[in-house]
Amino acid sequence: MITLTENAVAAVKSALAQTANGAEGLRIMVEAGGCAGFKYMMGLESQSRSGDLVVEQEGVKLFIDDRSQPLVSGMRIDFVTALENSGFVFENPNAASKCACGKSFG
Repeated sequence: MITLTENAVAAVKSALAQTANGAEGLRIMVEAGGCAGFKYMMGLESQSRSGDLVVEQEGVKLFIDDRSQPLVSGMRIDFVTALENSGFVFENPNAASKCACGKSFG
């Protein structure tokens, strides 16, 4: 379904360790918007919701709602640290196009 790189796993684990709200994993969603048609949304989540697919990789749980599942199937998520910009990078085989910032796709 979705694959996290070693760097992405470490970034999520670090965020989970710093939260005080009892989050157990990361929610990944796709919403209409962004400059290319759809945008990725991510946030720490404490539990699954009805219809979620729960994927666990190296101790990190990913929660993906049923509407987003077909749009992110086969996606690889990395976390990069660079001088100009740091953050998650999405490599989505379902994206026909993407914007320059890499946070939205069509």
